[in-house]
Amino acid sequence: MGETEGGVSRRTMFGVAATAAASALGLTACGGSDDASSGPVTTAPSEAEAIAKDAYIFGFPLVLMDVTRAAAAARTPANRFQHAAALATPARRDVVRVNLDTLYSSAWLDLRAEPMVLQVPAMADRYWLMQVLDAWTNTAHNPSSVRPHAKSGPPYTYAIVGPNWSGTLPDDVMPLPVPTPTVWLLGRIQVNGTDDLAAVHALQQQLRLEPLSNWTERRPAPTVPPAPQADSTPPAKQVAELDARTFFDRLCAVLAINPPAPDDAPAMKRLATIGITPGGSVVGLSDAELSSAVDTARQQIPVYLDPKSMNENGWTFDPAIGTYGTNYLQRAAIAWKGLGANLPQDAIYPTLFATAGANGSTGRFRLHFPAGQTPPVDAFWSLTAYGADNYLLSNPAGIYAIGHQVPVVPNPDGSIDLAVQQADPGPEVPPGNWLPIPGSGQFSLTLRLYAPKEDAIQGRWQPPPLTPVS
Repeated sequence: MGETEGGVSRRTMFGVAATAAASALGLTACGGSDDASSGPVTTAPSEAEAIAKDAYIFGFPLVLMDVTRAAAAARTPANRFQHAAALATPARRDVVRVNLDTLYSSAWLDLRAEPMVLQVPAMADRYWLMQVLDAWTNTAHNPSSVRPHAKSGPPYTYAIVGPNWSGTLPDDVMPLPVPTPTVWLLGRIQVNGTDDLAAVHALQQQLRLEPLSNWTERRPAPTVPPAPQADSTPPAKQVAELDARTFFDRLCAVLAINPPAPDDAPAMKRLATIGITPGGSVVGLSDAELSSAVDTARQQIPVYLDPKSMNENGWTFDPAIGTYGTNYLQRAAIAWKGLGANLPQDAIYPTLFATAGANGSTGRFRLHFPAGQTPPVDAFWSLTAYGADNYLLSNPAGIYAIGHQVPVVPNPDGSIDLAVQQADPGPEVPPGNWLPIPGSGQFSLTLRLYAPKEDAIQGRWQPPPLTPVS
């Protein structure tokens, strides 16, 4: 495909190694000083606009995380869990592409003062994952039921430690260092349908999250008053509605709290030529030029497909998500599609995009798994349908995912057929084998594999094609 991947020009994106990016993106071609601290330098409008476009791609995940944090703060103060009480429905609009397999226990941490201690109770054979994301959407740690990564337990005890803390932890506490003081702790606990909710609620209440000083001195956690209500608009929509200059002002402000990684130095040097620095502001571009740069970036981000992505039978998934290094376009694309993506060893999400009712088709589809070829996992798997807006699809049956809560029923030969269609397929299809989709229009399917086996991660196992039914 030459200079393009997924319809995106590789000449101007950051998705290469840092040193290569420095050369390919002309970091010293602006005629300015090699010292970014000398302040913004004059650049030609076309070059400045290209830098602004790349700055949006670079900063989009950071700004989206910050807006998501602020939205959560309207309900729960920092350093406190917010426990989901029920499974998601199509009415949920704060996070795209939610799952129906786990209940979330989410907390936004501010580690500037001291570490936060997390303790996870024993959960028998139930799958759980405590994902620790830095402010740039990288998964820094991933203790789970499969890999606890703890010094002892259960209960398993961890200290989530920010970048500027120095001190001593109790001997039985496993340190989880994170390079940014803002952290998203995104816990997931397996739930086996509505009848299992009470059991999961009891486990959620046993999760402990306390400042290190309270933990070591056995002080009770202080009472925190409820935070004031803020904008209820979904975070992704809030970011989309930011005018260009406001977006870059917010980027600069958040950079001052959550600095970029050392490998980002070449990119930051280039962005500094238009004033994008921690605590800075954009200079040298008009509002029209900034808007044009943002529009271009927002066209590139959603269509980007990482060259390492796998595409099998129409399903795509990236085996290298969760940490992104200097592949900034990949990082932005994953945040756009679903904030908080896991490492492949914890979960993979083969996703298929399709259109129902196109070219006179019936809008009815089937997925056929040959005997012994269901998704290979050490935990469990599920299949979820989403609309063109990446949210759950409303339907009269109230079925949004299959494969986990209600067991699928195999055919006599051990194979499995799943009906993917709007209308109830009738008694010939077991209830757990039917996933509703729209009668017409775009939709997508995500096949979630929790604790996938290496055959799935490496692509040796492939999901079957989605086959139209005449």
